[in-house]
Amino acid sequence: MPELPEVETVRRTLAPHVTGRKILAVRYFSPLAAGGSPDAMAEALAGTRILQLQRKGKYLIFHLDAGWMTVHLRMTGKLLVDGARSPWTRAQIELDSGRYLIFEDVRQFGRMLWSADFPADVARLGPDALGLSSDEFLALLRGRRGNLKPLLLNQRVVAGLGNIYVDEALHRARLHPLTNASQLSRKRLLRLHSAVAEVLAEAVAAGGSSISDYLDADGRRGWFQISHRVYGREGEPCLSCGTPIRRIVVSQRGTHYCPSCQRP
Repeated sequence: MPELPEVETVRRTLAPHVTGRKILAVRYFSPLAAGGSPDAMAEALAGTRILQLQRKGKYLIFHLDAGWMTVHLRMTGKLLVDGARSPWTRAQIELDSGRYLIFEDVRQFGRMLWSADFPADVARLGPDALGLSSDEFLALLRGRRGNLKPLLLNQRVVAGLGNIYVDEALHRARLHPLTNASQLSRKRLLRLHSAVAEVLAEAVAAGGSSISDYLDADGRRGWFQISHRVYGREGEPCLSCGTPIRRIVVSQRGTHYCPSCQRP
């Protein structure tokens, strides 16, 4: 699933093509992509102008001159500029520049929705993980009960972190994924904040992680996957100590960690 670095990369590569552009027409090829209302969504979007492209967490937010369009890529979604139609194309947006946006989604979990008001799903999210200050991070986690991995995956606590980057940040912070957050000292919380900030910054700079379907808006792969220290490396040696990386399941998510560097 595209996480914060991937969605931010899509935003950065897409913004120059869409900011200030008028949407001439929208065609949905799957009612699922439109939340079950393709005709109503297409009619509401046609004729609107894109004022700004924002992101919060894993959502792309198109601020229009009449309402909002929210795109959630979910597991396999892509938003491509002038992409070629394929059997997995779920929607197409025609812009007044002569360009097209193609929304592709193999598994059809993604959504491209219009709303008159700021989208409620986005409003319910916690603070965005990118640029979160140490004081804000401490205020979010200090005194909270619950294991670190599911807590950091909770989008209402902090928005944008997913399986890849939580595993990577916990390894850098030398924290076990099942550590209870309430047991962490200020020093260890600050270490975790630094690890989250470093991992996200490096991943955005690398264009995200292309493990399966992810591409940016220009159709390019990300390269942060070659820098993964634990994620997807079960049985391989830890890059810090050489101990084989272990995989467990936490909150129904495959979770990778080093049993030596990240002791409970």
